[in-house]
Amino acid sequence: MADGVDFKDLARRMEGAVAAFKQDLAALRTGRASANLLDPVTVQAYGSTMPINQVATITVPEPRMLSVSVWDQSLVGAVDRAIRESNLGFNPIMEGSTLRIPLPELNEERRKELAKLANQYAESARVAVRHVRRDGMDAIKKAEKEGIITQDEARTQSDRVQKMTDDTISTIDKLLSEKEAEIMQV
Repeated sequence: MADGVDFKDLARRMEGAVAAFKQDLAALRTGRASANLLDPVTVQAYGSTMPINQVATITVPEPRMLSVSVWDQSLVGAVDRAIRESNLGFNPIMEGSTLRIPLPELNEERRKELAKLANQYAESARVAVRHVRRDGMDAIKKAEKEGIITQDEARTQSDRVQKMTDDTISTIDKLLSEKEAEIMQV
């Protein structure tokens, strides 16, 4: 930071935005089952709200089926209720302490909704990256104003921050196009 901007910190923050975007995309349902599909589900258990993966094991026994093995028999009803109320469109079947969740075939309308949601996630990630860029540019301007760096160094560093931003946004766009293709695949 002695000479303008901390590029390692900017890179770390931009990579964090991409990692969060990847996590959001993993929770989007395509045509195949994935244990990540239940990541957004939270369960009322032991007097607090907990992620489902803290009260059960999620497996994928078949390409269009999820299996949720609840560890505590008394929580089966709460897990079932949480999955039904999660607005993911799942209808679990209870078998003792295990819930089997068949994944219905996605129709064209639902695929378009999921693609739109993926676009929203991508735009949020882009905005986060632009905020990081703004912070970097502000640090460069401040350093130049205080006389820590010259005008030429400020220009060079600004170009470097912009290149980092462009590269990160192109990575987000690439991930988005791959996910959209996966969602729209029948």
